Amino acid sequence: MGDRPEAGQECAGADRAGASMSQSDADAWFVREVLPLEASLMQYLARNWENKSDLPDLRQEIYARVCQSAQSQIPNSAKSFLFATARNFLIDLVRHSRVVQIEAMADLEALDIASDQPSPEREVSAREELRAVHAAIRRLPPRCQQSVVLRKVEGLSLREIGVRMNISEKTVERHLTDGLRALADVLYGEIKPRAKP
Repeated sequence: MGDRPEAGQECAGADRAGASMSQSDADAWFVREVLPLEASLMQYLARNWENKSDLPDLRQEIYARVCQSAQSQIPNSAKSFLFATARNFLIDLVRHSRVVQIEAMADLEALDIASDQPSPEREVSAREELRAVHAAIRRLPPRCQQSVVLRKVEGLSLREIGVRMNISEKTVERHLTDGLRALADVLYGEIKPRAKP
């Protein structure tokens, strides 16, 4: 892996076996469609890979993969194909490294590595957590319960909740504070004495 490919050598190193188009067609496509996306690609890599000194090498490997694929068929969307290739390459690096240091990746979730199915243990744990939250919400006083559900589940603003419940925003805020505090007490067992009003 080296620096950016020279004009005319963009896809020269790609495997020609089974190629359905000429080298010059693939090169022209690469220069016209892929190279203009370089700044965006480098930003993507910088956001998702902590070691910035690796970025030029990562870019070159991604370009090599794109060129190799373009030898057999030019993708319909160069941008989508380039970023899918980049994402998959970064995922491959993480999966195939023998020792993955947490510091090696800036943001694993941005790579969609967790797109695989969760483990059965994680599913059971998530269901138990959901049941606990649901039971805790049901224990809240009715106005607190309604405020919490409208805000945290339905995503309404304080103003929208106030209109729906026919109360002021300040009252909504108080119900939310009381409700969320009660939920935290139930879920995390952190029952703390509250100051009297």
